[in-house]
This record gives sequence, C-alpha cells and structure tokens, in this order.
Amino acid sequence: MRSILLALVAMVLPVSAQDLSAKAWLEEMSRALNQEQFKMSVIHLQADHIRPLVYLHGKVNGQEVAFLEHLNGPIKNAVRIDNRVTFIEHDQPAFTVNADRIQGLWPAVFANDPAGIEAGYQFVLGGRSRIAGRPGQLVRFIPNDPHRYPLQVWVDMETYLPLRYELLTDEKELLEQIMVVELLVLEEPAPLLVEAAKQDWPPVINQLDRHDGQNWTFTWLPEGFKVVARDHHRLMGSQEPVEYVAITDGIANISVYVGRAGNVPMPDELLTRNGLGLVSEKVGNAEVVAVGRVPMATLSRIIRSLALDKSS
Repeated sequence: MRSILLALVAMVLPVSAQDLSAKAWLEEMSRALNQEQFKMSVIHLQADHIRPLVYLHGKVNGQEVAFLEHLNGPIKNAVRIDNRVTFIEHDQPAFTVNADRIQGLWPAVFANDPAGIEAGYQFVLGGRSRIAGRPGQLVRFIPNDPHRYPLQVWVDMETYLPLRYELLTDEKELLEQIMVVELLVLEEPAPLLVEAAKQDWPPVINQLDRHDGQNWTFTWLPEGFKVVARDHHRLMGSQEPVEYVAITDGIANISVYVGRAGNVPMPDELLTRNGLGLVSEKVGNAEVVAVGRVPMATLSRIIRSLALDKSS
C-alpha cells in the first residue's frame, strides 16, 4: 500500500519535482518557508523535553509576518514583522530585536540559501515517507568533518515545506526532533497575522554597551562556523560579569562564556539538559564554558583556540 501511495504521488507531481537534486529540494524548502502562507502544528523533542508549538506564516501588505506560540506552560510567544522579532512572555515586558527569523523552530539554514553551509555538509537524497498524512522527501546532511553532527529533513512533496527534522549523534542517537503533526496551507494570511501586522510593537532595543568588555577571538573554528553575536553581561543569579560569544554554521549553535577563574559558577545542569554538550576549561586566568549540540572534542578545541585580541 505504501509503495502504491508513493507511486500515485509521483504521478501527480511535476517531472521537475521528481528529478530534483538534494540541494534543489533544500532551495525549494527555503523558498516555501519565506513565501508560502501556512499554519503548522509541531512537536519539538529535545532529550526528555517535549514542546507542542504552533507556527503561522504569511504576507500582510507586502510584509512577511510570522507567529510562534508555545502551547504548554506560561505564555511564551514570538511575533516577526519582516526583520523585527518581538518576544511576549508571562510576567515579562515585551521586547523587540532585529532578527530575520524566530529562534526555536527550524534551523536557520532551512529558510536561507543552502549553499551557505556546503563547507560543512554534503546533501544526499534518501527515501520517501508519509508524515502528518503527507508524503515527504528525505534529504540527509552528511558532515564533511567530525566537528558537527549529521541531520536529516523530510520535505513535503507538494508544498516543499519541512515536515520533520532530526539531529543525530554519530552513533545515530536522537538529539533533537521537530515533527509537524498538522499542516494547513492558506490562501490568505491567518487573521492573527493580519492583527499582528497592525499592532504597535515595542521599538527595537539598543545593542548592549560593551565598552567594559574584552574582545575575545578564536585562532581556530570548524570550517563554515562564524561568530554571529557578542555580549558582556552578568550571569543570572550571579554578580560576576562574563563575556558571551555565539558561534554557528547555520545549523549547529555554540555558546561560549568567559569569566574570571573561580568566580563564575559553572552551569553543570546543562550537561544532561536538552541533549547539549558542555565543556569547561581554564584558559590562563579565565574560566571558559562552551555549550552546543556538537561533539565534545569540538567544544574543547574551540575553547583551547580562544585568545584575547589586544590590538582593539
């Protein structure tokens, strides 16, 4: 029956869709995520944490509008109007930042050009499977080096929207999974998005002042990784200042914290939370913590490559 179903799907799909390369499937997925109007009900699984989410996307008066809602626990929503994202949480004032997507759902590269991560991955077509009642094409991301984990995504064969995403260890253990349980393609933007576009959201917050921070840099990063954010602040629950550096290859995100040795409490609970790897080492008089869903050896090497840029 499954083979008959997939054969019927292949009959109604354009020949061009049947003959797409793995990279072309990803390019179509990126286009769909940015241009299509839809509503997704999603289950996000990380280790022993399960989060049900709803994601809406559409175009309102030429603007790209998106909304992400966490269905369990205290209110936690995010609204994106083009390149501005506003976060709305229980008992917290809403705030807005500059961002071209809402964090916490699909990896950034899914909505961007896949050519941006070819330095780190090869794209390989897999089989086809039925997800949320819809046939999907599997595309595997095979790492080019041992510094990142493999992943795979199933792309809807009709709309090209992602239906399922899995991040795996080299031993095929599941680190993270996002799976669509219902997908509705809309002809018009959802009413909630229309209302969101009319709202007067808080202005974009100013970038944090880093005049008292130090400019830490890296003498080595895995191919395709780059620094995307820096910050100097105090850890929650502590008065000790730390330097924060965010690194990504478009899929794997790594956070590096630098504090004075012996003065910054190490967040040991992250060792087993949400499948994150954590490495803590001393670099001179600093204590450094690196956190991310990459091999521990990669985190350790990144820490050892940390250096203070004294030229700035």
